[in-house]
Amino acid sequence: MARSQIWFFAFGTLTLALLFASSIAVVSADDVLVLTEDNFEKEVGQDRGALVEFYAPWCGHCKKLAPEYEKLGASFKKAKSVLIGKVDCDEHKSVCSKHGVTGYPTIQWFPKGSLEPKKYEGPRTAEALTEFVNNEGGTNVKLATVPSNVVVLTENNFNEVVLDNTKDVLVEFYAPWCGHCKNLAPIYEKVATAYKFEEDVVIANLDADKYKDPAEKYGVSGYPTLKFFPKGNKAGEDYDGGRDLDDFVSFINEKCGTHRDGKGQLTSKAGVLEVLSDAVKELVAAADDGKKAALSKIEEEVAKLEGSAARYGKIYSKVAKSYAEKGSDYAKKEMERLNRMLEKSISAAKADEFTLKKNILSTFVA
Repeated sequence: MARSQIWFFAFGTLTLALLFASSIAVVSADDVLVLTEDNFEKEVGQDRGALVEFYAPWCGHCKKLAPEYEKLGASFKKAKSVLIGKVDCDEHKSVCSKHGVTGYPTIQWFPKGSLEPKKYEGPRTAEALTEFVNNEGGTNVKLATVPSNVVVLTENNFNEVVLDNTKDVLVEFYAPWCGHCKNLAPIYEKVATAYKFEEDVVIANLDADKYKDPAEKYGVSGYPTLKFFPKGNKAGEDYDGGRDLDDFVSFINEKCGTHRDGKGQLTSKAGVLEVLSDAVKELVAAADDGKKAALSKIEEEVAKLEGSAARYGKIYSKVAKSYAEKGSDYAKKEMERLNRMLEKSISAAKADEFTLKKNILSTFVA
């Protein structure tokens, strides 16, 4: 367990976790240890060898390396004698300067017990990096296969997936040799990962160099070309937005009515239905003898809902019944309980469930 995790669980409260957040290590979701000015020498040069990538967020070569480095981190996450880490040199300039970093990405190997690095000069692929770390660290780790959340399209499944009127589908038409496509790949994978729990949203791609017919049908002449195929309109709309993660997230949320951030977490707007706001306000304002009528109105409105709104409506109904039975303090106390649950280590599905309920509960707080 990393020092950051030990500190966090030892104190066990959000307040103390925030107090120490700036001075402790954080393990990112991609199994690569985020190194900072505060924790670098506590983690590197200690009781295990360390491969460290010094990068800048704006660097194109760094973005291209990112998915390969993430595969490396996933492969070595259980290797106790090896650390795979990275430093944002824009944010932690002194660390990078101290270790002679003048260009990005710079990859260095720090042997066990030493802060004197050996620069990595080999190919920037997960395979080559794995071989290097195994040789330097005396390990025998095999490269892990990282599953993709991007739906791979072919001529055989294109119509089945893309023309499904129950799905909103974003399609990247790419060519394997295309440099811009390679740069987009790690970002596009993050987009797919962010929406993997949205049943009605599909993030897909098609090798248009191999499967030319679908690409020609939709007028694709350059790579990458991105087209959006919403429910009920499968002619295909050109995506002309930016190609950063936040750009894609904003586009999908607007077009699909979803409420996710770049990490795939639900935002505070998720599950909140404006169509029920007036009925909820009536229940909150009602005297005890009027709560039954206000509750009936909510249930009538919920019965009219369809699709994902119907799912959220069921949560509204349950919350409304509990509110009517347990009183005005119910919503606030239940939100506090859910916040405590969300601070614990729980599955993504549970986090979605608790966040939706918490957001809906917030509409019942006067």
